Amino acid sequence: MIENIGTTLNNVTMRGLGFFTQPLLKLTRGKLWLQVLVGMVLGIGAGLALSPDTGWVERPTALAVGEWLALPGNLFLIFIQMIVVPLILSSIIRGLSSATDIQQLKSTGIWLATYFLSTTLVAVVIGISLALLLQPGMAIDASSLTAGTDAAALSSATDAVQQREPLSLTNVPERITGVLPRNPLGAIAEGRMLQIVIFAIVLGIGLLSLPPASAKPLLELLGSVQQVCMAVVGAVMTFAPVAVFGLLAQAMIRTGPSVIAGLGYYAGTVIFGMFLLLVFFLLVATVLGRRNPWHFFKAIREPFLLAFSTNSSAATMPITAKCAEGPLRIRPSLAQFVIPLGAAINMSGSALYQALGTVFMAQMFQIDLPVSALVALTFTAVGASLGTPAVPGVGIIMLATVLNAAGIPLAGLALIIGLDQVLERFRTSLNITGDLVGATVLDRFIPASISREAEAEAAEAMRTQYETSGEDVLIQESGNGPG
Repeated sequence: MIENIGTTLNNVTMRGLGFFTQPLLKLTRGKLWLQVLVGMVLGIGAGLALSPDTGWVERPTALAVGEWLALPGNLFLIFIQMIVVPLILSSIIRGLSSATDIQQLKSTGIWLATYFLSTTLVAVVIGISLALLLQPGMAIDASSLTAGTDAAALSSATDAVQQREPLSLTNVPERITGVLPRNPLGAIAEGRMLQIVIFAIVLGIGLLSLPPASAKPLLELLGSVQQVCMAVVGAVMTFAPVAVFGLLAQAMIRTGPSVIAGLGYYAGTVIFGMFLLLVFFLLVATVLGRRNPWHFFKAIREPFLLAFSTNSSAATMPITAKCAEGPLRIRPSLAQFVIPLGAAINMSGSALYQALGTVFMAQMFQIDLPVSALVALTFTAVGASLGTPAVPGVGIIMLATVLNAAGIPLAGLALIIGLDQVLERFRTSLNITGDLVGATVLDRFIPASISREAEAEAAEAMRTQYETSGEDVLIQESGNGPG
C-alpha cells in the first residue's frame, strides 16, 4: 500500500483551492466587509428604534416586524450551512491527494495536531484570564433575562446539551469510539464536523492507495463539488449586508436599550481578548515563522476581512489558500492540506469565546468557579471547539455545551444570542489567522523532498498545463507535481 501511495502522490496533480477564488475576489474588491459594517450599524439603530422599550411600537408588532426583518438573515445562514459540509469534505480529500511527499504528510499531521491543540489552549487561557480580570458579568443584572428571549434559539441550544450524557469514567471508552464515524452519511447529514474530518482523512488515504487512473474520476468529481460550492458562496455573500442588518435589528428589538451598556462591556471584553489572541499569533509568526509581524498581517488582510464578512472560515478557504501560496510563499502542497483541515477543526477564536462566555455567565449568576472548575472549563472548551462546524450560528450551541458541563444556567444565553451575530465574525477572522500562522510555521520546520522554490515553479508550470488542457486532474508519467 505504501508503494501505491507513493505512486499516486508522484503521478496525480490537480488544481488547488486558489483556482476557485474568482467568485470571492469580486466580494473583496467590492469591500464587502465595509458593507457588512454599515449593515451592522443600521441594524442596531433600526432595532433600537423599533424596540418596545422605546414606547413607539407595541411589543407584538415589534416582534412580528423583527421576524420579517430577520428572514433574509435566516435564509443566508441556511444557504451557508448547506454548502459547508460538501466543501470541507471535498477540500480535505483533495488536499491530502495534493501532497508530494508521504513522509512530509505524516510529519505535517503530527505537528499540525500539536499546533492546533497548543494554540487553542492558549486561547482558552486568555479568555478565562480576561474574564476574571475585567469581570464583565458584574455589569449585567440577571433579572433582565426575562425580556426579549429568543425562545427558538434558546430551546435549540438547550436540547443540544440535554441529549449529551454526562461524562464519567464508565462512558469514556464509548465516547472515544463514538468519535469515529460508524455511519459517514449520518455524520454528514447531522453536520458532526469531527467525524466528517476523520472520514475525509480515511477516504483521502484510501484514495492515495489507488492507481492514478482509478483515483482521477473521484478527484474530478470532488473538484466539481468545490467549484459548485464556491459559486453558491459567491452568490449568497452578496446578500450578507442585508442579512446582518436584519439579524441585528431583530436582536436589538428583543434585547432593548436597557442592557446595552452591560452587553457593550461584555462585547468589548471579547473583542479585546480577540486582539490579544491576534497579537499572540503574530508573535508566533515572528518567532517561529521568522516573519515580520506587520508585513504578515498586511499579507493576510484579504482573507482576514473576507472571513469577517462571510462569517465562515470554510467559505473563505480558496482566498486563504491563495494568500498562503502567494504573499506568504508557503509550499502549495502544504497549504492545500493545512487550510482545509484548519477550517474544519482549528477554532481557537471560538475556544476563547466559549471560555470567556462561560465565566461571564457565572459572574452574572453570581456563581463562584474554584480553580478545579476553571481547569475543567479549560479542557472542556478546548474539546468543544475541536470539530465545531465552520458555519455561522453554531457558536451559541457549543457555548451551551460548555455552560452545561460547568453547571451554569443556560438562561443567560437569551441575553447574548443576538450579540453573537457580531462577535462570531471576529472569531472567524481569528480562526483563519491561526490557520495561516500554522501553515507558515510548518512550512519552515517540516522537511520536504523538494525545495519550496522548486515546488512553486512546478505548481506554476502545472497551472499553465491546466489552462492548456482544460483538465482539473492530470496524470503525469513521472516526477512530482503539486496540486
